[in-house]
Amino acid sequence: MTATATPAAAGFTALQKSLHWAVVLLLVFQYFLFDAMGRLFHTLMDTGAMPWTVTSVAHVVIGSAVLLLALARIVLRLRDGVPPPPVAEPAPFRTLSKLAHWAIYALLILIPLSGLVAWFGQVGAAAGAHETMTTLLQIIVVLHIAAVIVHQVWWKTNLLSRMT
Repeated sequence: MTATATPAAAGFTALQKSLHWAVVLLLVFQYFLFDAMGRLFHTLMDTGAMPWTVTSVAHVVIGSAVLLLALARIVLRLRDGVPPPPVAEPAPFRTLSKLAHWAIYALLILIPLSGLVAWFGQVGAAAGAHETMTTLLQIIVVLHIAAVIVHQVWWKTNLLSRMT
């Protein structure tokens, strides 16, 4: 095994599963705060004064937690490995799956970082990148969920059981 290879695992560890679902819950919560946070950011940019509210504090704290959990997930993925793709999954979808997973990890790091730069640095371009990447993450997550459904219903691989 090379230093860059991810070891194969029989299944996801309990910690990997817990972190996965914790990030999902935090992202769902963030989604409902997004509109209010956008207005608060515009207030910040217009006045230069930090509008510290329950919403802004919660958004920053949850975003920071997502960042830390994403980094932990990457460490666990590299240390403990991941189960191999199901045999019934066609090769092109295996490649797409790997790309999608790493895109999700990248976005789970870049979105909070861009948000922190936007908020604390009052950088409008970072806020724009934050919003664009958030939309991209939402699209990839919908495709991720659709892929799980295809695995469950079409290919009958019982993929969902690996993360529950």
